[in-house]
Amino acid sequence: MSEAGGFGLPLAEKFFGLLLLIIGAIAMYYTFTSFEALEAYTWFFGVLSIILFVLGLILIIAKTE
Repeated sequence: MSEAGGFGLPLAEKFFGLLLLIIGAIAMYYTFTSFEALEAYTWFFGVLSIILFVLGLILIIAKTE
């Protein structure tokens, strides 16, 4: 395998990390602003959106070797 030809994988990782970060932030916003509609399920959807946000942040920060 060639070590110098790995441009696409780090770019795809950063792109999907940014995508997850945006989706997690939007989901977090709508979850916590519609507290009355979700009632007992706010914590569940809040945790899921935080997980998406953190996963996107990790993908952006991670170094691909």
